Amino acid sequence: MLYFSRWKAAAILLTALIVCAFAAPNFVSPETIKKWPEWAQRYVVLGLDLQGGSHILLEVDKNDVLKQRLATLRTDVIKTLRDAKITWANPPVERNGGIEVRLREGPTFDTALTKLRDLAQPITNNIIGVTGQRTLEITNLGNGLVRIAPTEAAANERIRQTIEQAIPIIEKRVNGLGLVEPTIQRQGIDRVLVQVPGLGDPRALIEILKTEAKLEFRLVNLSMTPQQAMQGSIPPDSEILCEARDQKTSADVKPPLCEGGIPWLVYKQVMVEGGDLTDARTGFDQNGRPDIEFTFNATGARKFGQVTQENIGRPFAIILDNKVMSAPTIQSAILGGRGQITGNFTVEEANKLAIVLRAGALPAKLTPIEQRVVGPGLGQDSITKGKYASVVGAVLVVLFMLVTYGLFGLFANIAVAINIAMIFGVLSLLNATLTLPGIAGIVLTVGIAVDSNVLIYERIREEVRSGRNAIAAIDAGFSRALATILDSNITTFIAAAVLFFIGTGPVRGFAVTLGIGIITTLFTAFTLTRLIVAYWVRMIRPQRVPI
Repeated sequence: MLYFSRWKAAAILLTALIVCAFAAPNFVSPETIKKWPEWAQRYVVLGLDLQGGSHILLEVDKNDVLKQRLATLRTDVIKTLRDAKITWANPPVERNGGIEVRLREGPTFDTALTKLRDLAQPITNNIIGVTGQRTLEITNLGNGLVRIAPTEAAANERIRQTIEQAIPIIEKRVNGLGLVEPTIQRQGIDRVLVQVPGLGDPRALIEILKTEAKLEFRLVNLSMTPQQAMQGSIPPDSEILCEARDQKTSADVKPPLCEGGIPWLVYKQVMVEGGDLTDARTGFDQNGRPDIEFTFNATGARKFGQVTQENIGRPFAIILDNKVMSAPTIQSAILGGRGQITGNFTVEEANKLAIVLRAGALPAKLTPIEQRVVGPGLGQDSITKGKYASVVGAVLVVLFMLVTYGLFGLFANIAVAINIAMIFGVLSLLNATLTLPGIAGIVLTVGIAVDSNVLIYERIREEVRSGRNAIAAIDAGFSRALATILDSNITTFIAAAVLFFIGTGPVRGFAVTLGIGIITTLFTAFTLTRLIVAYWVRMIRPQRVPI
């Protein structure tokens, strides 16, 4: 147990040295780090509670969620009635937060009502499963009029799902700006909290988070001009959308008016969706103006190729958040799954648009309801107190080990020092964020680390009392304490893992440092300490154990 071959000893020392070396950038100025290779620009990021940053609270637009739900519900009602071959007196319309359809009274009315009631599904919850509530409320209003409306429970569940879908998209957008380790978590039913350490001006981030980025490709309706449609009646399968450049949309006027912009009459049917995008990058067109170059996945490429092949010579509108970015005429079939979005973009605007397209469209509009910049004053106070607590705790642990175990206590203290350096090395390698609870996790790790050494040393004492010689007692102490050390650390690591995956914010910061500390502790408190003791035994050949 105390024998180490040269290559094994070299591997242990080299591992400790390399991991500790990753902590070096934390002691260098940021200006110097920027001159290093990109792979070496890794360091520990201080959390919002330590260095300040931006705090943004977003609220989902409930009306937008309901509007999308009603649009889907209307399609489902039409499909259900058509599949059952049931005709209606008046087609389904959205009214007062629901869908109303007037059916023909007669023998098919009860059948239609039964088919529509089948649309109401039980609401399921991730925790308790089926809740006993229904997604829809179907009401017979008399005279053949039937109302289908989402229940309040279903609306709340839809909002919750919308928030859950939005969180990973928000995270991709924040990371696309080059900001590291944001804290993004749901608050309540309809809100998302975004905290970005070190971000002093949140305006650019808010603009990106507000953008819904709903990209659609639709054909332009050439049966009449937009002006004729706006003066007369818009075809039921089409709508007026405004060009994105220098325009104002009046949502209160039906149809909408485009002041200073160009109106387009486009079909409502979406030929290709932005969800089929795999990549979007900033580029330049043949005139040297910034544009966005996009790539579809296999499904999107097939759809895009088919629609361009069948509609050569027709304008094909590229629509972002219900605004026409451009409507180029299809000159030939585009089968490669690649295309461009052109417009009067600046390079910065094109880059931001590419970021949101890569991240994907938000499932609904998000509105910032609270934004503030957290100053570093409180953070500096927290850092000072955290350092003070860490130093006091470490000094007390060091003194205890020296007083209790003498020379072997010194070996344990060396291992603890290397352990802390390795923790910061791993945190730097991961570009992890260090929060105040994270500092608490590191302090706790110091205690856990020496606890492992205490188990080993007490075992060695027991072996000495049982009559073993010094070398045999040391060897038996390390070998027989290993199982206990593994058991205690594995159970603690499981607790840290649960905190990480279930907890949020500060709890996860504590779990990260504690989990990393447990792994490095197993390496330093047992393997590295054993290597130090083995070399001491080889050099001294002790007759007694100095514990």
